[in-house]
Amino acid sequence: MYKRFAHKSLNILMLSPTMFFADYGAHVRILEETRVLQKLGHQVTILAYPNGRDLEGIKVHRCWGVPLNYRVIVGSSRHKIYLDVLLAAMSLWHVIRHNPPDIIHAHLHEGALIGGVLSNLTGAPLVFDFQGSLTAEMIDHNFLSPNGYAHQFLSWLETRLDHAADVILTSSSHAANLLTTQFNVPTTRIDPTPDCVNADTFSRNNFSAEEKEQLKLSLGIPLDKKVIVYLGVLAPYQGVDKLLEALVLLKPTRNDYHLLLMGYPAVAQYQEKAKAMGVADQVTFTNKILYEDAPRYLSLGDVAAAPKMSATEGSGKILNYMAMALPTVAFNLPVSREFLGDGGIYPSEVNSQALAVALKRALDLTPDERNRLGHYLRQRVIHHFSWERAGQQIEAVYHALLMGEPLPVTRMRPVAEL
Repeated sequence: MYKRFAHKSLNILMLSPTMFFADYGAHVRILEETRVLQKLGHQVTILAYPNGRDLEGIKVHRCWGVPLNYRVIVGSSRHKIYLDVLLAAMSLWHVIRHNPPDIIHAHLHEGALIGGVLSNLTGAPLVFDFQGSLTAEMIDHNFLSPNGYAHQFLSWLETRLDHAADVILTSSSHAANLLTTQFNVPTTRIDPTPDCVNADTFSRNNFSAEEKEQLKLSLGIPLDKKVIVYLGVLAPYQGVDKLLEALVLLKPTRNDYHLLLMGYPAVAQYQEKAKAMGVADQVTFTNKILYEDAPRYLSLGDVAAAPKMSATEGSGKILNYMAMALPTVAFNLPVSREFLGDGGIYPSEVNSQALAVALKRALDLTPDERNRLGHYLRQRVIHHFSWERAGQQIEAVYHALLMGEPLPVTRMRPVAEL
């Protein structure tokens, strides 16, 4: 089945209801999937919101924008309602004007909604790239009340969208379990395809000691401190508040660390918060870090923090930390354990007190212990979370759909038990 299509170049229409590319989260998965599919010889066209960052070699068609709205939207927003309408209109125009796609690959639930219409119109199979529950994410972002009528309607809509796709790819095995237990999606239509990382790009060996020292000096990071790195969205559901609170708890007993807090939005808000909490001298804020610059900045770290509290969303930053051989502190949630396995440093509870204890454990590692744990995590990434392997799996799913056959049985498996 797979060999018959091995040299056929597919026309893939990828729906990205985001301001792609914006250097975080789901954008990274969309980018890396596109790159590996192109490497396998396929043609990928991304349809996205306006205002994103253009990348060389990536073909993006953007929907029309609205005057004076030029900011990048992170998370749930009312602005996405009219942007989704504009993206849907542009998507219909695109498939009418151009050759119908072989595959429609939709990201996020808004993409699945638009993709379902396009699939019915063109006959192309719909692959839904599921990266977390729509309603759970909206609750995490304080955009939706769990007890309101809007939640009931959106839960119904989410279930319908989950059942409409021909195949659902999930960014973690935990997400696959969520689809079967909470939304009753048959396992025969779910293909766990966890987030991955390019371990050649994300490698400490790419940067010399002199380069790292110069970057530290330019950022104002003390050279005699152990550096805790965080890279991602600055928001409460990501655990950033808990991370700052943990620093407050650590400060009375030690002063051998410095937090490099990389990300956006709400930088000014968190700078003020750090100042009010008395830890501003222990934190360096960088604002937004371009994805291609992330390895260089992460190379400054001695340990990494991934205190995300959402139990349904992915956490791809953990894989970047692992590839950089960074001992990683993360709350003991299913996605974190799926990636880190027994190599994670887990707080006993999801609160700032337990996080402070776990950070202390990480900071107290000897250089040999830190190197051994970092090596284990990097090898785990190389063996189990490769984009090349994921691309071949996605390609096999496409071909199975086009042949009208069951999903391939050789899939990326959970590795939490390793």
